[in-house]
Amino acid sequence: MKNYLVIGASSGIGRALVVKLGEHSNVIGTYFSNEPAPAKNVTYAHFDALTDSTSNLPLPETLDGIVYCPGSINLKPFHRFSEEDILNDVRLQVTGGLKAVQANIKALKNASDPAVVFVSTVAVQRGFAFHTQVAISKGAVEGMTKALAAELAPNVRVNCVAPSLTDTQLAGRLLNSEEKKEAHGKAHPLGRVGEPEDIASTIAFLLSEEASWISGQVIHVDGGRSTLNI
Repeated sequence: MKNYLVIGASSGIGRALVVKLGEHSNVIGTYFSNEPAPAKNVTYAHFDALTDSTSNLPLPETLDGIVYCPGSINLKPFHRFSEEDILNDVRLQVTGGLKAVQANIKALKNASDPAVVFVSTVAVQRGFAFHTQVAISKGAVEGMTKALAAELAPNVRVNCVAPSLTDTQLAGRLLNSEEKKEAHGKAHPLGRVGEPEDIASTIAFLLSEEASWISGQVIHVDGGRSTLNI
């Protein structure tokens, strides 16, 4: 069985992913606050992406993939966020992902077709008001994806998934009523907001051997919002 590390696996996209991967692989999933319910072939470990090192996790000598899911949605006018706000997002979403790959590069290279997947947002591709802070850190994630893909080729594939608004705990205040879900859904050509499983399925594909000739890509799983006008 293959071995995967999913950082940020307690809810939303990360939770959906470890459940899917656990159907056929061994998964180490991290959580920050509350330990999630058990899932098949998934071992959970507490982890703070801002301060902890993955070297303290119960990881095997071979990792077939790493997925870095931690994120934030801080929406406010650009004149209201501080330099520290930006740096905190970068530490969480960029530096944390980079450190996870750095610490486990040997374990990745021990695998036959290792892959890394990061998570971005449609807000990098599209210009949305009040998304400056989000776009700064996630734009850096996309740049990091392409640079690492070049540097680690041909041994390790590196890709990124860029969802639009997805029905997760992180987006809870934006989707906390059926009326809000319907209104946001209408902004997407496919008529609904995303579900965690939509994004998890694409990540699972990018980790698989079926994606063995895909690297350095930002895959938009966004109901058509990044490219289609309706």
